[in-house]
Amino acid sequence: MMSDSVLKIDGLCHAYKNHEILKNIDLDLRAGERTAVLGESGSGKSTLLRCIAGLEMIKRGKILLNGRIVSDHVMTVPTEDRNLGMVLQERALFPHLTVIDNIMFGIDKVSSKHRIVADLTKLFKITSILDKFPSEISGGEQQRVAFARSLAPEPELLMLDEPFSALNQELKEELYAELLSIFDERNVAVLLVTHDLTEANRLTSSQAKLDGGELTKT
Repeated sequence: MMSDSVLKIDGLCHAYKNHEILKNIDLDLRAGERTAVLGESGSGKSTLLRCIAGLEMIKRGKILLNGRIVSDHVMTVPTEDRNLGMVLQERALFPHLTVIDNIMFGIDKVSSKHRIVADLTKLFKITSILDKFPSEISGGEQQRVAFARSLAPEPELLMLDEPFSALNQELKEELYAELLSIFDERNVAVLLVTHDLTEANRLTSSQAKLDGGELTKT
């Protein structure tokens, strides 16, 4: 039977050598839900996302995506097989690829590529820069491209790691409005990690705090 949860974390523990970073983390995120994890720098927010993405081997507990175990203490499903999108503070666009090629990079459905790109570039207002390289566009445009690329494979879970910290307030406000509309339209589950409570309140409906390796609802 399929689970109602897009993401379910059960008793997750993670450590670097003997230093425990995450302690007995529990989290349940369903389709269309948007949750923020708040915490100071070094609290383990990015580590949590890396564990969910399959970039870190966890020490104990389980991570499930759509009812399927993708991480436990003995195995980790590769990132590319997890059907999730991720946007980082650094944007991480491929500098040698044009905007359109960056967006197409993660799309497996060849027959749908052009439709998906056309829809996303219109939504993010970047149709005029498709043939440009990342170095030729502004920071705000780069972030729009990063969001479009992360949504292009049509993931059920989108993870955001401080993606707005390098943008000015005017650009942030523009992106907040656009993203909320897109999230609602696509019914995607969103997990945002940030230290900014205002940002969390704008983009999510529930928050939790990561402190001392432990996650508590606020």
